[in-house]
Amino acid sequence: MKQQLENNVAVDHDIFQKFSGHEQVVFCNEPASGLQAIIAIHNTTLGPALGGTRMRPYESVDEALEDVLRLSEGMTYKCAAADLDFGGGKAVIIGDPNEAKSAALFRAFGQYIDSLNGRFYTGTDMGTTMDDFVHTIKETNFINGVPEAFGGSGDSSIPTAQGVIYGLKATNTFLSGSDSLAGKCYAIQGLGKVGFKIAEHLLQAGADIVVTDINKELIALIEQKATGTSGTVEAVANDEIYNIEADFFVPCALGGIINDFTVEKLRVHAVVGSANNQLREARHGKILHDKGILYAPDYIVNAGGLIQVADELYGSNKERVLAKTKAIYNSLVEIYKEANMEYITTVEAANRKCEKRLEEQRRRSNFFARSRRPKWNIRE
Repeated sequence: MKQQLENNVAVDHDIFQKFSGHEQVVFCNEPASGLQAIIAIHNTTLGPALGGTRMRPYESVDEALEDVLRLSEGMTYKCAAADLDFGGGKAVIIGDPNEAKSAALFRAFGQYIDSLNGRFYTGTDMGTTMDDFVHTIKETNFINGVPEAFGGSGDSSIPTAQGVIYGLKATNTFLSGSDSLAGKCYAIQGLGKVGFKIAEHLLQAGADIVVTDINKELIALIEQKATGTSGTVEAVANDEIYNIEADFFVPCALGGIINDFTVEKLRVHAVVGSANNQLREARHGKILHDKGILYAPDYIVNAGGLIQVADELYGSNKERVLAKTKAIYNSLVEIYKEANMEYITTVEAANRKCEKRLEEQRRRSNFFARSRRPKWNIRE
């Protein structure tokens, strides 16, 4: 019995070690609706955790867990970088978004969100839509990014895409002294909710784009959008996008795409995109640096959607969202300059900025500071 107890303690210790960087990890299982989900709260130093809910047919629970842990940690840094009074969290639902969705599933998920009593706010992400969360708000108030007709701020992919455009302009400015997008080539990986909007904007600006996506209908649609613009579109196979000789690589799909296999293939001047966790490991940022490829830290560039959904909790204000999204431009330029002056990678420079803000908040976090925190405009 004693040996069994010691073994159990050892197993528990291993589990806690796996989650050592996170405050809370919740496994959600509701057989009646088929819900299997994981909620990860990384850090609430700056405020309640905020992050979207992703739905994917993960091959295993371990794969889903790894994804949600990485994504939630990224949200902590994204909130800090965007000067938001929220912490980092994320949720994933295991299942095919084309087959497994139901009103019952999203209502069950809403009950789990509500059980956290405001420690975690969530909304759409890859594989989920605003309409999905219309069911979830029947069970909890801790949802954002729902349709405007239901009191939300609308499509968060719009400011996300706009933030990436500001990131591309800032990078152009740093590299060439001009923020013009025209006359350059952009290799775009993924034409989803955000990637398609970025591609469309670049065409209208007179840029040439090379695109890839598993959905051939989206490729045909973006080719149609090129009509009447001075830009051009070339479509390539999924793996070919890494080999394209271009000015920019713009990853707008899954994370971890800059890895040992792909990093040596890249023939671009910079990487600026909307995908979360683009670097498979931190050392890949150093490899990009050594290759002379400028990397825009993803959590700086793709913060536009987060800015909008966070603003929604104060009562939506589009001017406020636009002002904060525009700040991505200056924030990125400052990070580039610091990295250049300090002889460090852009990832290290961005992390320093975020960790400084977290440390400042820790020093301020006393009873009186907490009592003065702003009240969020939660839907009744």
